[in-house]
Amino acid sequence: MKICIISNFYPPFFFGGERAVQREAEALARRGHVLVVITSSPNNKSYLEDINGVTIHRISPFNLYPPYEFPNHSVLKKVFFHLLDVWNPMSAKRIRKALQKVRPDVVYVNNFKGLSLTVFKAVKSLGVPFVFSVNDYSLMCPRANLLRSSGKICLNPPFPCRLYARAQRYLLNQNKPNIIISNAQFTLGKFNQNGFFTGIPTKREAVGVNLTTTKANKDSSVFNILYTGGVNKHKGVQVLISAFTELKQPNIRLHIVGRGQDTDEMKRLAGDDKRIIFHGFVSDEKLAELRAMANLAIVPSIWYDMAQGVICESFSYGIPVIGSRIGGIPEFIEKDANGYLFEAGNILELKNIIEKLITNPQELKRLEDGAFESRKKYDIEDHISRLEKMFSELIGQN
Repeated sequence: MKICIISNFYPPFFFGGERAVQREAEALARRGHVLVVITSSPNNKSYLEDINGVTIHRISPFNLYPPYEFPNHSVLKKVFFHLLDVWNPMSAKRIRKALQKVRPDVVYVNNFKGLSLTVFKAVKSLGVPFVFSVNDYSLMCPRANLLRSSGKICLNPPFPCRLYARAQRYLLNQNKPNIIISNAQFTLGKFNQNGFFTGIPTKREAVGVNLTTTKANKDSSVFNILYTGGVNKHKGVQVLISAFTELKQPNIRLHIVGRGQDTDEMKRLAGDDKRIIFHGFVSDEKLAELRAMANLAIVPSIWYDMAQGVICESFSYGIPVIGSRIGGIPEFIEKDANGYLFEAGNILELKNIIEKLITNPQELKRLEDGAFESRKKYDIEDHISRLEKMFSELIGQN
């Protein structure tokens, strides 16, 4: 098959979750499929490159600035960026031109934010079947996370946001994907509650990870806690740091891996606690080293997170996960089997769970074994086989 993946970001220029897109693309390429990725350019210049057998078209979506720079601009500029991004005909034209060159058998849209929802129109104009993978709430929330500026869940959106969602819903219905998938049933349900995806088949399809074959031996002299992801408030990093600084044990370490617009604020919150280490963005090799020594991984999100990649990659290393009881996170963490859940934002509850596991090595060992066993459900090869079957069926129907 000739498969085209459309994603707003793609490594080496990315913020986090796009690692999963790269994993899928390269796994499909290894199976003999022709893989082409259409993504945004980091410098507003269109160009072609090849990475690990995947051809990448980097295009300029013709907005105020490249999507990669979104966190660095003023609120006013972000407002105009969003307005242009709702329906960007220039982006559609450039994506259609790239698709006409590729002539794929099937298109797999991962994330359109920054490329505009006109991506769907460009695909439909070619009569090519396509799958849309839902990874956030961009269709109904300009912030993509359903949070207000205060950090609280937005239960009653203001008029501009309702207008935005109505426009997106209308445009989606004019250019419907053949099937919509998401790694969390919660996310699909949230869209259905808000009138999205009417008449479109939906399916929960968990993203696959590369499985390790043996569980690493941990250093018993230091208890290492790992956070990986965006260093942003909606990810709950402030909740984790606040809980950790309440712990008095000297032989514990909190490793924060990732970058984000709230990094400086999180460092100020950590203060002079030398047990907290900010690693910033790290290579895959360094991340593997950190996971090999981690005793515990924490996903402290305060938004309707899916976080499946982070959770399942932790399981692959035999790392139990403590996660917020919110969004799709509970779909992956089984209490007393491979981790624990806590009320999102509850610093005291998180602190107590961490302390319980630090002081109870037998309980930790049991959870490690459970986490390592859980990894088998998320093998990348099984995931790719299901994608292949889905793509083949759509091509046959077309």
